[in-house]
Amino acid sequence: MNLATLLRRAAADHAEQVALRLDATEIPYAEFADQVARFAGYLRATGVNEGDRVAVLAPNCLEYLVAIVGAWQAGAVGVPLNYMFPDAPLRHALLDSGARLVVLPAQDVERVERVLGAETPVFLTTGAEGSFATAVAGAEPLEGVVPRLDGDDALLMYTSGSTGVPKGVRQTHRNIAAQVDGAIEVYELSGDDHVLNCMPMFHVGGLQLASLPMLLRGGQITFMPRWDVVRWLELVEQLRPTYGGLISTMMIDVGNRTVDQPVVLDSFRVCMFGGSRTPTAAIERLQKGTGILGTEIYGQTEQSGLVVTYRAGETRRPDSMGRALDQIVRTRLVPVDGSPDLEPGASGVGELWVRGDAVTPGYWGVTDSEKFVDGWFRTGDLMSRDADGYLYYVDRIDDMIVSGGENVFPQMVEEHLAGHPDLAEVAVIGTAHERWVEQVTAVVVTRREITVEELHRWCAEHPDLQGMHRPRRIEIVDALPRTGSGKLNRPDLRRMFP
Repeated sequence: MNLATLLRRAAADHAEQVALRLDATEIPYAEFADQVARFAGYLRATGVNEGDRVAVLAPNCLEYLVAIVGAWQAGAVGVPLNYMFPDAPLRHALLDSGARLVVLPAQDVERVERVLGAETPVFLTTGAEGSFATAVAGAEPLEGVVPRLDGDDALLMYTSGSTGVPKGVRQTHRNIAAQVDGAIEVYELSGDDHVLNCMPMFHVGGLQLASLPMLLRGGQITFMPRWDVVRWLELVEQLRPTYGGLISTMMIDVGNRTVDQPVVLDSFRVCMFGGSRTPTAAIERLQKGTGILGTEIYGQTEQSGLVVTYRAGETRRPDSMGRALDQIVRTRLVPVDGSPDLEPGASGVGELWVRGDAVTPGYWGVTDSEKFVDGWFRTGDLMSRDADGYLYYVDRIDDMIVSGGENVFPQMVEEHLAGHPDLAEVAVIGTAHERWVEQVTAVVVTRREITVEELHRWCAEHPDLQGMHRPRRIEIVDALPRTGSGKLNRPDLRRMFP
């Protein structure tokens, strides 16, 4: 079934309620459905057919969901492009997807024309005076929804490409519907919920996890175009959202901002956090500064978003991400040495493998990938699992440090180092060492003035930072490099500190 059918049904049931909000502008569901149908009509009238790709290259804005859902209603495939992409990956994603039309801010048209040269698609610009608004206003609404099957592509979402050329992750109508249903069920979402969406819409957190569940339930979506911790705090106090999410970096910002000047933010039923492993110290700072008990999440673009979390009202277990959503995925923990799968409660670490309704059928234009084995997708994430099925993130396979022949997981070192009261952010990588081949190197952002020597002394006395796990090299920086989704960019960090 075409997802647009479900969204039109929800819009009809909640016609007068607010669907989208940005600053002072509010769009009710009836108006949202009308704009979607008109954009779908525009696409069909201009020759966009089933399976054609329609891209959006923009920060969070009111046009975003109109464009994506309108593309679905017209039978097309949405391509949310990372607004933070440098020129090379942006060019690759646009050419690889074959997008026929791009929705983007007017100030970015010149850049995209330069990046693509003569191979430019049609541009529609956002904003009240933009060509997108003109196209929608002048088009005849498309009657009905162009049929698409569950296995047909609904989105191409390009990975950040931090380790190479970005790949287009295919997400079918069934993939997205399963993930959205999973989020609605696990968090018990309803039309009374209101999400403050500060996560970027070009990633699964902002689109599939925050926005689409709200649309299907008739709730409200308030957008933030860009991250601003002060503005986020203002909006939470003013609008009192019940649902929201913070990339780990954002969570750290909120905790650092409020830990010494607490505020009471008691409207959230669910405030998710994730995107990368978050140190316990950062979680505790958020709770101390705001009263928010964060709900941990885990997912990937290849899994259409959320696949591991806590159920509504469930008590968080220290260091655990929660349990898999077994209504949409099946999981395995596969040891890297080829030994049998780890059963629940067994000691050891294995790579998480998944299969199920939420898992991508593959990458756009890629016929064979080592990431898929007998129908299972290899996540590249190392985890352990307790007897009750709770999963504990350990590290990425590719990030492991081998120092003096001993395996050191960077994020475990980060967990302990982040407990230092004067550190705002920490990252750990392996760098060359003449004797141990690799050494543990910590790159930190400080909250107050502190010297490298003081940090070394603190580490030397910490019981969990001994032996090969103790950082032998410490670098203080103003900010850590991030990907467009806000995750730590370890490849860039390795280039900065070889």
